[in-house]
Amino acid sequence: MQPTLVTWALVVFGVVTLIPLVLAQLAMLIKPDSRKTRDIIIGKREEWRDTTHFRFGLGAAWADWLLFVPVFVAGSAGVLLGQAWGYVLFGAAGACSLYVNIILWFTEKEYVFPSRGPLRYYTYYWGFFVYWGALALAYSVLRMSGVEL
Repeated sequence: MQPTLVTWALVVFGVVTLIPLVLAQLAMLIKPDSRKTRDIIIGKREEWRDTTHFRFGLGAAWADWLLFVPVFVAGSAGVLLGQAWGYVLFGAAGACSLYVNIILWFTEKEYVFPSRGPLRYYTYYWGFFVYWGALALAYSVLRMSGVEL
């Protein structure tokens, strides 16, 4: 299962989409309640809505760095090497991204949509994560089924 142009496009789309997120979450892990972290995670001069919002952000940062990032990195390497296990991990990363970001797409809309507007909301703020997750999962299933794209 040699990588194709579609493989490379999905890996690059994933990397470009995820790098800002994982860097922001790294800030959350290093200094969880600093002004700089709040500015990065929730917006300049904004505060955590409540302790649950803060705890969710911190929990998501830990979960992503312990589970999602390693699966995404290993899956990306595996698909670029043309390995079946790479497609399994890449699809798993896509499923994780799709699952959590569909939830966030709805739960964060009340707060993020008004301040960012529809274009940014449906692209970088949750949209790209949902789109990439769906594409990575579908692509991995198709490739594991023997379909060449």
